[in-house]
Amino acid sequence: MKTDLSTYNNNWYQPGGKLKILLWYFVNVLFFINPLNPVSSIKVFLLKRFGAKIGTGVVIKPGVNIKYPWLLTIGDYSWIGEKVWIDNLAKVTIGNHACISQEAMLLCGNHNYKKSTFDLMVGEILIEDGAWLGAKSVVCPNVKIESHAILTVNSVATKTLEANYIYQGNPAKQIRKRK
Repeated sequence: MKTDLSTYNNNWYQPGGKLKILLWYFVNVLFFINPLNPVSSIKVFLLKRFGAKIGTGVVIKPGVNIKYPWLLTIGDYSWIGEKVWIDNLAKVTIGNHACISQEAMLLCGNHNYKKSTFDLMVGEILIEDGAWLGAKSVVCPNVKIESHAILTVNSVATKTLEANYIYQGNPAKQIRKRK
């Protein structure tokens, strides 16, 4: 079987109205991706205006890219580091006191390589309270990072990470208990 991208069709996927998506695109470029805006409170304000559910004391660093804020929930006192990419084609929930380190990627979409049409597949991501995603780590669709789990630098989570353990590698493997 060969991939035929001329037949690709994801018309079934409608994450929001066209005007809303277009408006968010420009806000995202000007206030989030733009590294010249270090003010977290402005970003939190804008995310809430676009339908995100954001808790108290959330810190959002410069260079963050968020696909659709209306599919995003961030709990109290969580940190989103520089150049984090939240590609939330589906719902992303980040708990309280969670840390998403610089250049981490939360990827809610993938493509079905088993079909010649390369169909879009989406899945939610849940990051529970106290979890820590290391710099340049990747969380794949349909993954849950349980309470206080750690995904180390450059590691890839392809399945649920159990609470209070440290994971490393690609794919991430449990290496020891978090103390």
